Amino acid sequence: MIKNFLSKHSDAGILILRVGIGIAFVFTHGWNKIFGGPEMWTKIGGAMANIGITFAPAFWGFMASASEFGGGILLIFGLFTRPAAAFMAFTMVIASSQHLMKLDSWARVIYPMEMFSVFMALIFLGAGKYSLDKILFGRKVQNS
Repeated sequence: MIKNFLSKHSDAGILILRVGIGIAFVFTHGWNKIFGGPEMWTKIGGAMANIGITFAPAFWGFMASASEFGGGILLIFGLFTRPAAAFMAFTMVIASSQHLMKLDSWARVIYPMEMFSVFMALIFLGAGKYSLDKILFGRKVQNS
């Protein structure tokens, strides 16, 4: 009975996941970075050196900040969910590599790894039926 109910309402679970993670990224991670300006972006973008990209650190830092802030907003509304999750997953790979290169504790390293798995899941799951993606781009299912 409970399993039936949960299966029937799995899109509500995706909604809860999207909104919860989206709010966290907008207000906890992205806000300070996006409004931190070029100095902040340069510092963040310096992490790209871990994968051999050393040019334009302010640009890469801005992109990471926009990924977290803007991507969080998109997740909340369920708009362009898969592309937003892909950008956010890439940002988490770079964040993980930065923490590993700095020899940070596993408590610092594991969080972006966990978020990477959440964003990868959203790439596969999509936004669910309670989303702007569904309203704007959803197809009607034909019963045959």
